[in-house]
Amino acid sequence: MMFEDVYRNKKVVITGNTGFKGSWLTLWLLQLGAEVYGISKDTPTDPSMFKALNLESQIGYSQIDIRNFETLNNKISEISPDFVFHLAAQAIVSESYSNPLETLSVNVLGTGNVLEALRCLKNECVAIIITSDKCYDNVEWQWGYRETDAMGGKDIYSGSKGAAEIVFKSYYHSFFKNNNQNIRLATARAGNVIGGGDWANDRIVPDCFRSWKKNEPVYLRKPEATRPWQFVMEPLGGYLLLAKELYNSPTLNGESYNFGPNSQNNQSVLELLKGLSKYWEFEEFDAFMIKSQTPYKEAGLLKLNCDKALLDLNWTSTLTYDELIEFTGTWYRDFYIHPEIILEKTASQIKKFQEMALINNKKWAQ
Repeated sequence: MMFEDVYRNKKVVITGNTGFKGSWLTLWLLQLGAEVYGISKDTPTDPSMFKALNLESQIGYSQIDIRNFETLNNKISEISPDFVFHLAAQAIVSESYSNPLETLSVNVLGTGNVLEALRCLKNECVAIIITSDKCYDNVEWQWGYRETDAMGGKDIYSGSKGAAEIVFKSYYHSFFKNNNQNIRLATARAGNVIGGGDWANDRIVPDCFRSWKKNEPVYLRKPEATRPWQFVMEPLGGYLLLAKELYNSPTLNGESYNFGPNSQNNQSVLELLKGLSKYWEFEEFDAFMIKSQTPYKEAGLLKLNCDKALLDLNWTSTLTYDELIEFTGTWYRDFYIHPEIILEKTASQIKKFQEMALINNKKWAQ
């Protein structure tokens, strides 16, 4: 029984529900029997997974900017949710260079508004505040960052995520640790998430398929950069498991958790493209070109230590690297060739992922 059936008939709010991860989480929670409510200021991309799956017709959706506290607070109070998953963010590093104040206001003030709305709730509620692996002060060492390592970053996006974590810690100790027993909450950090339905600008996978659809090579800024790639449902499963554990017990209240892949998934950008290009029937040497200059600094290596998630939650990732590539490559291929079946395709990938988790004895799938 997935997540002990804890989400069935529960009211779940997802901020940022129209985005890539938010759309996957919405569909998964619907399949788990939840009553889903989405809060987003707009649909951020075109194409959009949210629109392709027609998710608006299946949930309660409110178009709200999380920086508008009064409207946000009124809506969350009206819903009186059992669970909140806060994903709404400005999530693109390059955009943080173009619009630093926008990035800071959404990622820092917006997170503060969500926490304040939770503080105002009268009912019991579990909340997971999702930030990013880029919240850490990345000094590009070879081992993974732990939840106790320093927050920070040399770019505005990283700084905004580190600041959101600090705001969470301050809110927890000021308002939730001893004074607000009806709210239990934690933060979750994941990065380099790929999978079907991501259409954001300046992300390697959607950039690839946009270019390949036009029969053009994709330009690589840093092909040798190594990333710990993971399928989108891996961290989402971690978020759902963490929320379930918080719902059952206050033990993990106020904690933070990393959710990342096995070390075998650490592959270069170039190797990632070689794998994905096979599903587009591209000749490898035609699939990409090297861009000589990068307009902003990018990390060469950033990976997470997920021992805490293993110890406290018995959580580990499910898919091998080859399975990750297959899930991602076939989704985009089918989106372009058979768009009419993309809802069925996405639902089938969720089902297959759950089956593989069960075979691999993942705690949440049993």
